[in-house]
Amino acid sequence: MKAHSNPRMRLLPILAAIGTLCAAGSMPVQASSHREAPAITGMPKVDATDFYMFNSYEGVAADGTGGRSGYVTMIANYVPLQDPYGGPNYFKMDPNAVYEIHVDNVGDAKEHITFQFRFTNTSKGKTLSIDGKEVGIPLTQFGQVTDSTGATLNVTEAYTLTMITGDRRANGKSGTQISGTAAGGGAATTTFVKPSDNIGTKTIPDYAGYAGKFIYTITIPGCSSPGKVFVGQRKDPFAVNLGTIFDLVNVPSAAFLLDANNKDAGADTLADKNVTSLALEVPAACLVGSGNKVIGGWTTASVRQGVLRNGAPKSGYDNASVNGGAWTQVSRLGMPLVNEVVIGLNDKDVFNASSPSGDGQFATYVTNPTLPKLLEIALATPNISPTNYPRNDLVTTFLTGIAGVNQLSTVTGSEMLRLNTAIPAKPYAMQNRLGLLGGLLAGGSNPDLAGYPNGRRPNDDVVDISLVAVMGGLCVANGNADTYKFGAACNPGAVPLGAAAFALHDGVDQAGAKVKAAGPLLPGFPYAGTPLPGAK
Repeated sequence: MKAHSNPRMRLLPILAAIGTLCAAGSMPVQASSHREAPAITGMPKVDATDFYMFNSYEGVAADGTGGRSGYVTMIANYVPLQDPYGGPNYFKMDPNAVYEIHVDNVGDAKEHITFQFRFTNTSKGKTLSIDGKEVGIPLTQFGQVTDSTGATLNVTEAYTLTMITGDRRANGKSGTQISGTAAGGGAATTTFVKPSDNIGTKTIPDYAGYAGKFIYTITIPGCSSPGKVFVGQRKDPFAVNLGTIFDLVNVPSAAFLLDANNKDAGADTLADKNVTSLALEVPAACLVGSGNKVIGGWTTASVRQGVLRNGAPKSGYDNASVNGGAWTQVSRLGMPLVNEVVIGLNDKDVFNASSPSGDGQFATYVTNPTLPKLLEIALATPNISPTNYPRNDLVTTFLTGIAGVNQLSTVTGSEMLRLNTAIPAKPYAMQNRLGLLGGLLAGGSNPDLAGYPNGRRPNDDVVDISLVAVMGGLCVANGNADTYKFGAACNPGAVPLGAAAFALHDGVDQAGAKVKAAGPLLPGFPYAGTPLPGAK
């Protein structure tokens, strides 16, 4: 799947099909990565929901300087659809799993830097004296929680962070543990603490202040500048009208999706949901390699191959099974929405177990893509699918990266987020919710080059951006002159919607007032907003 000096010639037609796969995954049947494959539905603790990777914009000026410029933030969200009131055990991470964020800084679709998170859950076995007998309590907490010591928590969570270079599964590969210091000070440690979930305002009156104590400044091997890490519950930053979309796009009509006035008329199903974030900020200089200052990223979760359930578990916490054997990858996420709505039902678990370097195996699903036709059926609106095959516009945008924007110096067709670390970050207030495509598709001259699909920020409306792209908006903007170098097959005449594709949306504005009111994003690390409390 590697390209030579003329990558498009070598990658097509197979990679053109895969490009359609990656982009078509952003059709309006949206859900981010929540319960996207049969096996993962039974393993919510290792189910990745979203992956973000962007040039840090905390405190940066309008010209992209100052503040945290020069840093890259990566956020891997796990454990989908958390109800804030989901006690008494709430949402612990899996101590029998490995969570990883991978970086390809060469362009061969392989990990060259991996940040590995591993968790431990510890029970204190808190008891109360009842008529002279010490009896264990049934709750996570036994008093108000206000500090980082966990003095009144019955169960505490901690994790280690390890940096691995090269193939993280190579024989004898171990990596180097990262150390850090908590925001509140103290000695350096290689064991980091995860704050309690937001049980409610009586248990944790100031959750924002409490969670802030668990942001660690970390020392990264081989890096002259420190980074940051935070793991904890957050308000799910993704927005989508989930039930309506999966009910065969249950909107009044196709016109609803083509009317820009309706871009925030739907209901955000995730407005009352939390997730667990693994947030990491690293100096860009410590991530880039030979890839022209561009990096590719994705997140995975793996569990042990064997699990033995104990039919008569002994007293203790979280010991009802014994896990062993080789690590087996069960979750994978780079670009949003691929596995959910593109990969055939019987191969969804295969995709979750795969690596970017092997993405050619999924070409069958996109050489004859079903999603555009499914959309026509759902909306009872025939002949709206683009016919400009092979879809070079989508290959460039979603699979190989865009030359001069986020294309690695070596081009290997694969599904991952790609970020140009040399493009200055935009302050939050100046971000275009349509990212890179916002200005181009609207005929503007000032696109936000720091936005999706050049990486992904929490504020980027990836649903609308991808929907416009998959329905041919890029080819219409591109024109016959091939302005954006998508290839001759990118034919505006093969896009039935024409310029109307520019207005496509899913009915929920990622940057809209409703989304911000539900759980406003933070202006700085860890960016995702304070989680909703179980009780107010």
